Amino acid sequence: MKRGLYSYLNEMELYGWDGKRPLVVFDGVCVLCSFFARWIVARDKEGAFMFTTAQSRLGQALYQHYDLDRKDFETNLVIINGELHEKMYGALAVCAAVGYPWRAFAVLQYLPQGLLNSVYSLIAKNRYMIFGKKDQCEIASVDLRQRLVGFDG
Repeated sequence: MKRGLYSYLNEMELYGWDGKRPLVVFDGVCVLCSFFARWIVARDKEGAFMFTTAQSRLGQALYQHYDLDRKDFETNLVIINGELHEKMYGALAVCAAVGYPWRAFAVLQYLPQGLLNSVYSLIAKNRYMIFGKKDQCEIASVDLRQRLVGFDG
């Protein structure tokens, strides 16, 4: 179901997120997904992005809000300016937001959506086998821990 910009603001509890800052929801036990979150922190010089795991209260609420499976997290969620970006488009939206030289990857958005989502889905379905899985979220970066939201409430 397609939802409008900022549709979540009055429809759900935000668990410490103001709903307006960019947010990345990632699978907290996935090694690749956690790496992606740390990669963003290292390149997000302005500290704009906030983060939560798909397993958190906020992550679960957002997956439900967008009618996505709340147990099988085969997409990250990237919310920028109130707009949801999923799968490869989430990663490309992050690249565009963190600036040069990563913004150059935004040209990939002009490839067929089916191709981009198929590649993303192939990696997502096999991410635990290829990259590994932790028993619980292990976030080593202090910078990332300071920008985590959605666990209280």
